[in-house]
Amino acid sequence: MASNGDGDFSFATGNGPAAVTNGNGAARNGLAKIHTTPKNGNGVCHDDSSATVKAQTIDQLHSLQKKKSAPTTPIKGTQGDFAVALSEEERQMQQLQSISNSLASLTRGTGPKVVRGDPAQQSPHHTPKVSSHHHHFTPTISVSDSALKFTHVLYNLSPAELYEQAINNEKGSFVTSTGALATLSGAKTGRSPRDKRVVKDETTEEELWWGRGSPNIEMDEHTFMVNRERAVDYLNSLDKVFVNDQYLNWDPENRIKVRIVSARAYHSLFMHNMCIRPSPEELENFGTPDFTIYNAGQFPCNRYTHYMTSSTSIDLNLGRREMVILGTMYAGEMKKGLFSLMHYLMPKRQILSLHSGCNMGKDGDVALFFGLSGTGKTTLSTDHNRYLIGDDEHCWTENGVSNIEGGCYAKCIDLSREKEPDIWNAIKFGAVLENVVFDEHTREVDYSDKSVTENTRAAYPIEYIPNAKIPCVGPHPKNVILLACDAFGVLPPVSKLNLAQTMYHFISGYTALVAGTEEGIKEPQATFSACFGAAFIMLHPTKYAAMLAQKMQQHGATGWLVNTGWSGGRYGSGKRIKLPYTRKIIDAIHSGSLLNANYKKTEVFGLEIPSEIEGVPSEILDPVNTWSDKNAYQETLLKLAGLFKNNFETFTNYKIGKDNKLTEEILAAGPNF
Repeated sequence: MASNGDGDFSFATGNGPAAVTNGNGAARNGLAKIHTTPKNGNGVCHDDSSATVKAQTIDQLHSLQKKKSAPTTPIKGTQGDFAVALSEEERQMQQLQSISNSLASLTRGTGPKVVRGDPAQQSPHHTPKVSSHHHHFTPTISVSDSALKFTHVLYNLSPAELYEQAINNEKGSFVTSTGALATLSGAKTGRSPRDKRVVKDETTEEELWWGRGSPNIEMDEHTFMVNRERAVDYLNSLDKVFVNDQYLNWDPENRIKVRIVSARAYHSLFMHNMCIRPSPEELENFGTPDFTIYNAGQFPCNRYTHYMTSSTSIDLNLGRREMVILGTMYAGEMKKGLFSLMHYLMPKRQILSLHSGCNMGKDGDVALFFGLSGTGKTTLSTDHNRYLIGDDEHCWTENGVSNIEGGCYAKCIDLSREKEPDIWNAIKFGAVLENVVFDEHTREVDYSDKSVTENTRAAYPIEYIPNAKIPCVGPHPKNVILLACDAFGVLPPVSKLNLAQTMYHFISGYTALVAGTEEGIKEPQATFSACFGAAFIMLHPTKYAAMLAQKMQQHGATGWLVNTGWSGGRYGSGKRIKLPYTRKIIDAIHSGSLLNANYKKTEVFGLEIPSEIEGVPSEILDPVNTWSDKNAYQETLLKLAGLFKNNFETFTNYKIGKDNKLTEEILAAGPNF
């Protein structure tokens, strides 16, 4: 580029760099000269610029990047021509007031000053609108440091916002190569059932299952209030807390509103995935929750407090509809705490709550899958040829089945694309990965690595499964499938159960696991968990069993016992039943063809076993055929039968049905030797 002396510039082009011309118009390298002539007469050859950005500072520019989500529905209940719609400001103030009420200290009688938004993103000159709840009486302690500060509420943040919060503020949070958020749950990498307490009052003393075999460990109201105060004080001392308002149960007639107050973005995203996510319209009119969780898991309980046996305490108060978590950051405590709540509330409405997977065929045939860890419940209920209603928690109402949750919580240890393609593909942006190990550079997860824990988990919304049925509801089940991984190798691959047998095995909740090799024990260990979920049930198991029997009888459902464990010998000598065989068995159950098979009865357990199933070797259908040592088979069979009988003694004193008739039938349906 060169000036010709009159202020005009001229350029020359060629195949190489631009050639500079001399003032007389000839290019120095002999190329033709190109002149640019202004078209608009103002001296500007071409204006590529747009309008100036409407911002005076970089902060103002950043504020233009995000637009506010506006309300889209009027408040329900406003009637007539004179109804006054609430403004957005009034609506937000009502919401903040509700949250302040939830966080109110019951000794000081006040809620904290709460304001929406992240304090890190607030302008230093910004004075927030405040909601603070005050009763008419003067509290004992009228002023405290926490009462003078703002508590910033991060309310129902999106996954993207929660990613930012976690990565910026929570050590151990990373984005994996597939887009999931990897995080750590701290010292606790699983549930702490021995630290779970339930308030025993006049009502729950009569209604709940207490004593031998029960998961319900008692605490009194006063101790709960001490722990609640400790949790609330901790949460109020923080600069910000996360609040999720969400739902349980896809059945709209029996939906429960829950509020989760937590200190970690990880916990907020986990519950965002696991509970049902309200639409913006539903959130505007959410109102007062039916149940509240105070998750102060980063803060320990006081070991000197009555009933406390460690620094961890998970406390459930059914009267107050509240749950307090202290001393554990394992997110599964929230999920299972809410499941315990549903096990209490739903039977009061004559609704059966179930720890099961559930899927539906294209013709509307629904199957329930019960099974403890390692039995294949998730694998078998996730079927490409069927719709997934849910993988873990369900209700059976007078209208059919409904999923309690809005997401799935899958085990990740040894996960592979080949074995579990749906779960593998669901671990993407928005999913939470707990306690996994990944490559520090590529962020690729090594699902076989147990360095942190064997209990690695993924939590993701159910719509991440391609064949999920949304909404997650279905008609009445046709088949009730009880899964057992029998490491003793004496249960048949499949048995058809009568109603009493279904109740017996449902109450027993059997599977067998192999003890860890580090203890040098290779003997299978029988595990019994009442209703296939003893850790979460609130009432006596026989009450759930009676409801299941009534619903199965009313709707003509068939019970099945499927062994996904060993055949031809116990663990160590026999072989695991091949998954393709088990899938063929499940397919035959779904299609109804197994109902038409020929059956014979086994000894001791009295189970009905089919003579043949398409795609399954007939010789394995009767386990005695697969054992070379028949005496060892008989000895092992009697040993397992004895374990069943010993376990069931816990339940023999409870009466079910009129004149105790059903109890007698259930007892008779057990092993006979």
